[in-house]
Parts: sequence; structure tokens; C-alpha cells
Amino acid sequence: MSKSPEGALRATLARVAPGTELRDGLERILRGRTGALIVLGQDKVVDSICSGGFDINIAFSPTRLRELAKMDGAIVCDRDGSNILRAGVQLVPDHTIATQESGTRHRTAERVAIQTGFPVVSVSQSMHIIALYVQGIRYLLEGSEPVLARGNQALATLERYRSRLDQVTSALSAAEIEAVVTVRDVAAMLQRQEMVRRISEEIAQYVLELGADGRLLALQLDELSAGLGPGSDLLLKDYSNLGREELDIEAALKKLRALDSTDLIDLGKFAAILGISPGIDSLEAVVAPKGHRLLAGIKSVPRAVADRLVNNFGGLQRLMAANIEDLMAVDGIGEQRARTVREGLSRVAESSLLDRFL
Repeated sequence: MSKSPEGALRATLARVAPGTELRDGLERILRGRTGALIVLGQDKVVDSICSGGFDINIAFSPTRLRELAKMDGAIVCDRDGSNILRAGVQLVPDHTIATQESGTRHRTAERVAIQTGFPVVSVSQSMHIIALYVQGIRYLLEGSEPVLARGNQALATLERYRSRLDQVTSALSAAEIEAVVTVRDVAAMLQRQEMVRRISEEIAQYVLELGADGRLLALQLDELSAGLGPGSDLLLKDYSNLGREELDIEAALKKLRALDSTDLIDLGKFAAILGISPGIDSLEAVVAPKGHRLLAGIKSVPRAVADRLVNNFGGLQRLMAANIEDLMAVDGIGEQRARTVREGLSRVAESSLLDRFL
């Protein structure tokens, strides 16, 4: 399997989300109070661990899945879930594969998922739960109501985070125009961007799991995510020269994503990602942006053109002071584009200062 375990889990959640035929079949099995073991894919490895059962190769339907689950043994479906290939099968996976499960059905499910790379669904008759096993990950499926409740709570959190991010963004833009940016300003911006990104990803997971029941949640997420502006990569690029060496943007983004919840409230951790050595006054040091972030706010200016402008002028203040002729001297910048850049930066400056002082 080429997907990461997390990517494979998301794809599997989409296949078993409410509104899908597979989820309907699983719910029927639960209501019928019978167990089931379902392999979502077949290849030579799956064939090698299958013993007995029946080759049926029929079109998938929730009612057929429910009736076949009454038999002892596992059910094997094809990769896209359009056909039920085998039923009443005994699965004999490699017994040396480590598992944390205790029940026979769940132990088999986990081992089969690890050995074959295909998702396996285990429906527990006694505990009345549906468990997914995907490349070493165990995930319990819940009903829509508890997932939706958590999603709505996360949405309220995202709304607060987004409001604070907008404030921090406006303050940073104004500070950049006035050339009074500190490391604290940049670290606070990185912090808020990462907090918004994480809660947005959490809500997106809920939307995926809810399937047809998550339409309103998806619409609200789209509304709160609209107009977020440039991401953390451009902010890091803007301030990539603060340390002793030029910042590796990809490595810095990985460090940013790896911060735990405790580190997330420590601005010093974000300053360290920027390459700033820890110190009493390090957060108050004045720094100068290159201009990548503000240029990205001008929609008609391609990223390559913005990079040439930044490389030519060497910093935002020089770029802000440039006239039409200065801008046209940059390779690939004609009069029309020069005017677009000049007017765009002027609008950004005016808007940022108004937001700050009104």
C-alpha cells in the first residue's frame, strides 16, 4: 500500500461513513446483534490466509452483507466494496504478528490488516462496537450524534482561534509596514496559524467520519476557513534569515507540526523554529520581513514574480518605497504588473494601518 497509515485510515473512514452502503450493512449487523469480520480487499496475500468458505462473487448490498454475517467465518469484499467475493472464510494470519487484542475476532482482524495491508472491519457481538484495523491503527466507529457533538464543540473553538488569528495577522501587517516587527509578533503569528490548522484538521476528520450526516459541519468549516491568507510556509520564508544560517523551510515546517500541546503555548519554541537563540530579550528583538507574505496577498502577482521582486529589493521596506520605474527594472515586470504591485502594496498598507488605529 502506498498510502501512509493515516491516509489509509481517512480513506477507510470515507468508505464506512454514514450514507454509504457499507455503513448501512454494518449498522444492520449491529442491530441484528451478530458479529462480523470483513476484509476490504483481495490479493494473493489474502488468498493465502483464507481457508474454506464459499466463493460467491456477488454485487454488494447491505442486506446481503447482513445475511452473510450470520454465518461463521469472515467475509472478503473487493477493494472498492462493489462486490462480495467470499463468505464463511476462516482467516489464518501469521500468528507471530504482535497484537494487543484479546478477543479471537479482534486479534485476527488486527493481524490480517497488518499482514495484507487491507482494511479489516470487526463487528463485536458482545460489546456492540465496530472497530476498524488499518495498517496497525485501531479505530472505533461511533454513531453520528457523539461525533457531531465533538465537531460542533471544535467549530466553536475554531471560531475563537480564527478571530484571534485575524487580529494577530492585522497587527503583524501593520508592524511590517511601520518596520517595528519583533520576534514575538512573528512567533505569535506562527502559533495562531498552527492552532487554526490543527483544529481545522480535527474538524475535517469529523466531517469525513460523519459522511452524509456531516454536510452542515462541512459548510461551517468551509466558511471559517475562507480567506485565511498565506500559510506558515510563507511566513517562515519571510523571516528565514533571522538565525545564523538561512532557514530550511521544509525542516522548520516539520518542527512546527511536531510541537506537542504543551509546546504550542510557548512562544519561545516558535522563536527557536525561526532560528532565534533563546534569551531574555530574544522575543523583543526587532526583525525585518522580506515581503513574501504581503506580496502573496496580491492575487494577480504569481509566486515566481514575487520571489524576483523580493530578491531584487532585499526587503519589504525597500519594496514599499519603490516607484513604478523601480519595479519595471525587475526582470519580467512590465508597466501593468508594476502598477498592480504598487497599488496592491498601497492598499495593504492603508488597510493594515486603518485596522490598527480604528
